[in-house]
Amino acid sequence: MRFFEDLSVGDIYEYGDYTVTEDEILEFAEQYDPQWFHTDPERAEAESMYGSVIASGWHTTAMTMRLNVDGFLGDSVALGAKGVDELRWWKPVYPGDTLSIENEIVDTTVETEDRGLAKIKTTTYAERTSGEVEKVCSFVGLVMVARRPEE
Repeated sequence: MRFFEDLSVGDIYEYGDYTVTEDEILEFAEQYDPQWFHTDPERAEAESMYGSVIASGWHTTAMTMRLNVDGFLGDSVALGAKGVDELRWWKPVYPGDTLSIENEIVDTTVETEDRGLAKIKTTTYAERTSGEVEKVCSFVGLVMVARRPEE
């Protein structure tokens, strides 16, 4: 397991290989962000500037979180987060895109005897069906991480 002391500014961790489906885009959007360019594939293709239905930015962030839990956080003694700074949705996510993430440790601060705070910049990339890779999302997470117990 990765403890706070194992994190160094500048460290980079890469994870993911998650392919987004149209069905999940529609399901998430119907429940949480029912704007027509997320919920109506025909209208989105005909009328939107995207040319297709796209994932909600909130859905992109949720998929990013899943990749984070399955990768980085799952291998760490993470205790939750205090928030997220600088959330940006750079490009839309389309059905068929395959997502991956990169985490960069940008700062670490000891908070208590038991934990530290790691500022982690997460960047989400989408590999398009064309093979092109684009940055689609980024944010800085304020993650509490347990300190290694003294032996």
